[in-house]
Amino acid sequence: MAAVTDIKPPLSERPSPLGWARKYLFNSLGNSLLTIFSIWLIYTVGIGLLRWVFTQAEWQVIATNLRLILLGQYPIAQVWRIWLSLLLLAFLIGNSLAIWGKAGKTAKRFGAGLVAFPLLLALTAIGAESRGWLVGLSAMLILGWYLGRPATRTLRRVVAVGWFIWPPIFLILLRGTTPAEGVLPIVGTNLWGGLLLTFLLTVVGIVFSFPLGVFLALGRRSELRIVRWFSIGYIELIRGVPLISILFMAQLMLPLFLPAGITIDRVIRAMVGITLFSAAYLAENVRGGLQAIPKGQFEAAHAMGLNGLQTMSLIVLPQALRLVIPILVGQFIALFKDTALVAIVGLLDIVGIAKTVLAQPDFLGLQREVYAFVSLLYWVFSYAMSYVAQRLEISLGVGQR
Repeated sequence: MAAVTDIKPPLSERPSPLGWARKYLFNSLGNSLLTIFSIWLIYTVGIGLLRWVFTQAEWQVIATNLRLILLGQYPIAQVWRIWLSLLLLAFLIGNSLAIWGKAGKTAKRFGAGLVAFPLLLALTAIGAESRGWLVGLSAMLILGWYLGRPATRTLRRVVAVGWFIWPPIFLILLRGTTPAEGVLPIVGTNLWGGLLLTFLLTVVGIVFSFPLGVFLALGRRSELRIVRWFSIGYIELIRGVPLISILFMAQLMLPLFLPAGITIDRVIRAMVGITLFSAAYLAENVRGGLQAIPKGQFEAAHAMGLNGLQTMSLIVLPQALRLVIPILVGQFIALFKDTALVAIVGLLDIVGIAKTVLAQPDFLGLQREVYAFVSLLYWVFSYAMSYVAQRLEISLGVGQR
């Protein structure tokens, strides 16, 4: 189905650039005036933005604090753990592109961009100790793609298992398991920050809210009153309050209900709050997908001798999740951006680190440069998530019959 999207009309039917402009941009007086105004506005804004980026902005604030923005106060001697996790992730991405990314020129360009981006960073002002790791990321992407080209069923399963076990491996490497003199000394969560903490909160929120949201969606449709009313009460209660109130409850109110001497890490509390909040919205999205499945699917499954659990897990739920992929990805992107709220409760995510950078005496008044870079990071990751979702929709034929 994906190959159909790359079919183009015959050369004789393709308009020339001048003909295309005349047909779509200057086909009437109103459209002509609107086109001229738009060109003038884009030129004015674009020239001003480019002039600021290349001649006026003081990017030294980013070059000096790049490691702080990306990793927070994580010990320099232990940064190799994060790079090792990223190498494994790059290998999985390369495998996945080779197996599921066969969708024409766009996928190839996206893969080429993934390979070129670390190489371009290696040529910038990044420290010499990071350049080898960046080149390694590009190499692992290429190696993963090369080894994933057979795209056999066994390889698909292995890569799927790899995606499943990568998050716990990442957490183990990040936190450590041994005392200070060991190979993997424990690094406290008070040293986690920047883009690292934002990424971690997002991954944990997505991984744990997804199954919880599915169970809540199924519980809301359950015939057991206790389960149904509990699910409804939880969903409506959480959806009725903003995320910041959940975070304040997790950070300030939860310790009041714990026994004396028992404390929960602040980062763990934020993860729990984000997971519980996201699960309520995800449950409603999944419930919408379940309602879109015709009753004939249930009747056909029962006619084949499947019980209720088999019908839901093998027939109904896969179709429902396939239908709501765009909505789920939109929610995950919103979750990634909503993690910025943890800066209000004292955690140094990428926004909290940005405030710390701006408090340095040498960089006072450089809010535009710092927040422009932070916005660029948010955009890059959000676009990557959106692109992967689009390729997944095409490969699964979402919206096609």
